[in-house]
Amino acid sequence: MQPFPHRYEVSARATANGDVTLESHQLPVLQSASPAEFGGPGDRWSPETLLVAAVADCFALTFRAIAAMSQFPWTSMTCEVVGSLDRVERVTRFTELTIHARLQIAGEADEAKARRLLEKAEQSCLVSNSLKATVHLQAEVRMERTAA
Repeated sequence: MQPFPHRYEVSARATANGDVTLESHQLPVLQSASPAEFGGPGDRWSPETLLVAAVADCFALTFRAIAAMSQFPWTSMTCEVVGSLDRVERVTRFTELTIHARLQIAGEADEAKARRLLEKAEQSCLVSNSLKATVHLQAEVRMERTAA
């Protein structure tokens, strides 16, 4: 890992109508638009969906790193995040993020440890920690069945 502080640069190009083009060095270009809830087409990434996606991605990558440091064996994980946008004191902001993580582990892995590592990932996720929203984790651990 590189020493702190880290810098991340993104540029957005927009015209009076149409998509916004998002670019960052050495990354694929993204097109974004307002979500349907704000009168947009609803078929493109929006700032709102990108923020919720960043939470899901950060949680998954954080769990992967924590599991690796703990030498914890796991098979797969899905992470679904629901973000609630609301008006609070005349300001529109995300008020709640619910992370539903489903972790698949091998039959010999420790289920209690798996849950602790999922909780640690939620507590350590730098994206959700950077937001004012309340974060809820719904963790589900599934054991793989071994053939007899």
